[in-house]
Amino acid sequence: MHLFKSSYADPVEELLRADLPAGEPWGWLFAQRLLSEQSLARRLLGQGLTPGLGQWMAIELKRLRKELCQLQQEHRLADFGTRAPAPAEETALRALNYASPESLAQVYRAHGYGPFTRHTAFLWGDRLHGVTHPDPARFFDLVGYERQIARLRTNVERFLEGKPSVPTLLYGARGCGKSTAVKALRTAYAEQGLRLVEVHSDGLERLPELLELLRPLPHRFVLYLDDLAIAAEDPRFHTLKALLEGAVYERPANVLVLATSNRRNLVVQSFADRPAPDSGDPAAWDTLQDKLALADRFGLVLTFPPFDQRHYLATVASILERELEEDTRKAALEFALDGRGFSGRTARHFANTVIE
Repeated sequence: MHLFKSSYADPVEELLRADLPAGEPWGWLFAQRLLSEQSLARRLLGQGLTPGLGQWMAIELKRLRKELCQLQQEHRLADFGTRAPAPAEETALRALNYASPESLAQVYRAHGYGPFTRHTAFLWGDRLHGVTHPDPARFFDLVGYERQIARLRTNVERFLEGKPSVPTLLYGARGCGKSTAVKALRTAYAEQGLRLVEVHSDGLERLPELLELLRPLPHRFVLYLDDLAIAAEDPRFHTLKALLEGAVYERPANVLVLATSNRRNLVVQSFADRPAPDSGDPAAWDTLQDKLALADRFGLVLTFPPFDQRHYLATVASILERELEEDTRKAALEFALDGRGFSGRTARHFANTVIE
């Protein structure tokens, strides 16, 4: 069995299909092969470099180095890409040039492997998908929520520093900026190792699998549960409760859960679910408390109040980066009152209609 194999029979086809930085292309292509070796990377991240594994890696790196030199001699090619190399690609190429198992192990410890070396945002559903063009949301886009943003950032900064931090729930009306606040964390802290993983509803039941995937990696991951509302009879309800507190498995230290919701208690309820005030059935009250306990497992709850007219107009002015003339102010109000309501989302939509 060989390490660092290509999935293409023809190396030229592999070259054509790769996303390469500027510079001699074969070296960058083979550096990407190193970064794509998931099984080896996870073994090194989980168990470290043993003497036998180091010997095998040295043999395979020398074989790969020989293959690289042959291709460079046979196909002397100029740049295939225009972008700058990523730090992971640069360090992987150095490890290959030195044929050094220790250097390659350090690459995985510093940068991870595969999609984790290329992406700062991911989607988790049937599997993990890297997001090529993540939303460049900024805290600057949020007006009137300075206190909530400050508390959110303090908690996340503690998480990045390896200090105690708590799962966080952002609660409020639709369109008030909860999701923007979470996505702005990636924009602000990606260079400090923060990665954002948006968990889709069909991925909730596979959370333990996701945690084990992320556990050995060097990055800090925010699991983002957007617009969370779940029925108590849904099996994912108990999976989510276990993630937040009380699971047999341990939540990794490099994972922090953030959720947004329009429901303070998160669980979909009807009046029929609530026991009568004079109900003598203890089980009925226990069931209600079990439903309410999900929200209680978030150590920090940040409330985003709904917009009023003043807040809405201030947000429009902030997005347009200017004081509102009377005509623009009047048009903004008409835009909101035409069935859209006052919200940050409405402010953004209006601004997009007037930005030249």
